[in-house]
This record gives sequence, structure tokens and C-alpha cells, in this order.
Amino acid sequence: LSALLNHLYVLIPVMDDAKHYWVGEAEIDKLLSKGEGWLENHPAKDLIVRRYLRNRGTLARIALERLAPETAGEALPPEVRVAPEEALEVPIRLNDLRMDAVVQAIRATGGTTIADLGCGEGKLLFRLVRERWVHKLFGLDPAVRELEWAAKRLKLNEFGGPPEGRVTLLHGSLTYRDSRWAEADVAVLVEVIEHLDEDRLPLVERIVFGETAPKSVIVTTPNTDYNALFANLAPGAFRHPDHRFEWSRAQFDAWAAKIGETYGYAAAISGIGAEDPVLGAPTQMAVFTR
Repeated sequence: LSALLNHLYVLIPVMDDAKHYWVGEAEIDKLLSKGEGWLENHPAKDLIVRRYLRNRGTLARIALERLAPETAGEALPPEVRVAPEEALEVPIRLNDLRMDAVVQAIRATGGTTIADLGCGEGKLLFRLVRERWVHKLFGLDPAVRELEWAAKRLKLNEFGGPPEGRVTLLHGSLTYRDSRWAEADVAVLVEVIEHLDEDRLPLVERIVFGETAPKSVIVTTPNTDYNALFANLAPGAFRHPDHRFEWSRAQFDAWAAKIGETYGYAAAISGIGAEDPVLGAPTQMAVFTR
């Protein structure tokens, strides 16, 4: 009976294609709670999520990302749970591990002015703005709505928010040179390149590494070798419906080497998340320095 009621809670507003009150981020948690155990594998998952959230693209994308096997349904092994507090039972989500690793990598470069390219709703910016060693932040994204969510998350121009000028959000694209973030000494692309058409990647490479050429560039992307360990992911499928490609470790290594040879950067590659002895870690990261 409980399972039936959970289905009805989600599907009645979906079939009605309307919710008669304002839909905010809290609705994502309600949806995932009521959909636990069935929604992540439902063949109409995307449609259900979009309609439940009244076709609000940003909310739907966040919900689908949390339902995706990369960040939601798959519990990470015990060795990557919160340490050393063994009493904490809930495993760390891969997204949290990724953010931790990226922040540490940025700090290790010594850079203090950071450009988050493809910043989305500002998760990384929110982490960085609390760091005293960060002098200035830029967030670039092509989606206006995402930037609005980032501004809200960061409390820009609000009491208690960062000082004026410390965080600048920019509406723009990686496929165009943009002098507004050129002063950054570190550029970061967190789970961004796989959302680009692969034939557009050389243009982005030239703009980021060749023309703007910050001292350091940090790139993370899924390791497709690891996909075999996601029980809910069909063979050959991508982790997110918007991914245009996903690279193996060998492909990522080759790409990083090409960037280094072409633009004069040295690349250090590492994995993020629990590492399988054969298939590697779920996320791969390259730190480019010149």
C-alpha cells in the first residue's frame, strides 16, 4: 500500500501536468523520496520528472542528475565513506568527492583568481567563496536561468553575501573568446567537456588553452571504463542524457598529452572516487600547468 501511495503522490500531478502551487528546490527532495526504488529505473523517468517539476528545466536537470547512477543510486564502497568517523553510515556522494578534489587542486596551483567555466547553478563557486585564499571568482555559463540560480545560491547583492566585485557571473559561451574572465590564473571545467559536441572541442581548446591561456586549467570528466560497475546503466549508455561523449582513461590521457604538446602545458592526471583495480575511478581529472 505504501508503494502504491508513493506512486500516486508522484503520478497524479504528472498526469494532470500541473501543480497548483509554486515549485522550488524542496520539491526535488519530495520527488526523490517518493520515487525511491522505482523512479530511477522507470522508462518514462525524464517525462515524469519534468512534469512533476512543472517543466522547470533547472530543477528537472538537478533531479535527473541526482537520479543518475553516477551521483545518486550507487552507494560508494566503504573505503570512501566519511573518514575517520566510521559510525557515519551514509557514503559520500561522488559529486561531493569531486568538489573536494577540485577545490584541493585549485588551492595547490597557488592561484587566487578562478574562472569556473560552465558554472551552472554555482555549486563550485559556493564552495570557493568561503575560502579565504580565494581573491576573485568568475562564473561563466550559457544558460541565464542557471546564472540566476547561482546568484541566488551565492546571495549576490544581498545582505550576508560576498563583497561587491568578489564574484562575477557572466553569460557567455566557451566557443567564443571572452576577455571578461581573462585575468583568472586558474580556469576550471568540472564535468563540462562531455556536454560539448566533440567536433567543437578543438575550438574550446584553442580559446581556453591557446588564446586565454591561464597559468592552470583543471578539467574533470567521467571515466567511461568505470561505467561497467553501474548496475543501472545499460552497456554503452552514457551517464547523463545530455552527454555527447564519454572517454576512457586512455582517451583522456591522449587528449591531455595533445593539449600539452600543442599549448605548452604539463598535465597531471588523477582519479576521483573509489578506484577499481581494473577500471579505475569514476571521475578522471587533469591539472594542466604552464
